[in-house]
Amino acid sequence: MNENPTALVVVAHHRRDSLTVHIADQVTARLKEAGYAVDVLDLHAEDFDPLMTVADQPDWDDRDKVYSEPAQAHQRRILAADAIIPVFPIYWFSVPAVLKGWIDRVWGYGFAYGRSKPRLAGKKMLWLGLGGAADDDDESVPAMQEAMDTTLRDGVSRYCGIDEAAVEMLLNAEAQPQTIDEHGNLVVGEAMSGEARRAHYAELDRRARDHVAKFLGLV
Repeated sequence: MNENPTALVVVAHHRRDSLTVHIADQVTARLKEAGYAVDVLDLHAEDFDPLMTVADQPDWDDRDKVYSEPAQAHQRRILAADAIIPVFPIYWFSVPAVLKGWIDRVWGYGFAYGRSKPRLAGKKMLWLGLGGAADDDDESVPAMQEAMDTTLRDGVSRYCGIDEAAVEMLLNAEAQPQTIDEHGNLVVGEAMSGEARRAHYAELDRRARDHVAKFLGLV
């Protein structure tokens, strides 16, 4: 890692008042406390278009294809970072469309993969997802973790040469217990309020900061 480390925090939520954005702010603050220079890439705020284009479609016969300027601008930000931390709501055991499209358009052949010496080797990548499932949901949570580990940690990060990668989840994000019963029905418990709610979200803040600190070896 560089003497003055850098981090790219990638935010994938359409509302500025969302818990996802708030957690991204907590992550950014924790990184800065540790001396990181932080580049915050808010995909929605920067009007990133997740739809694949001809200009950004991989060319398997041209490993050195010059991608579109928007894609190249994002690639430069990735290359400049020692650590990459996407923060996102968990949709269908995966990431939102805007974050998936960012991977599709920006992490192209010849840039992120397809070379004997990966350009992204040596970087660290922490995927931080927020989900409504309860921590003690023994049915959904293990399946969700396995699916995201396979797709994000192994299928994206490690495939692109980032061996030091992890997926962490902040659950109970809705402050309402959500479980699936034996018949496949969603069961939503009573919403927290007052001091219990404030304490719950303060705990999510703490857990987010701790995930970052533990992953990057700040503690």
